[in-house]
Amino acid sequence: MGSNPNSGHANRKRSFVKTITWRIIATTDTFILTLFSATWFGEELGINSEEAFALAGTVAALEIITKMILYYFHERGWSTISWGIDEA
Repeated sequence: MGSNPNSGHANRKRSFVKTITWRIIATTDTFILTLFSATWFGEELGINSEEAFALAGTVAALEIITKMILYYFHERGWSTISWGIDEA
């Protein structure tokens, strides 16, 4: 699909799709962890369940963009390194 299957390196489109699918998984995890934490410690922090949900959504929304960009460049950086890639 546009790249040499024997090269062992991911093309940009593959890196982008991997970035998106990973962010869906990772952002869901961040949302759940933030919601759980805010709910668990909410009473001590003065946060009710609605505010915990809003906080989790805010954190997930903010980190989705920054971490997608960071992951994409991380993936592209690794795609230029041949270490650990077996020849086909």
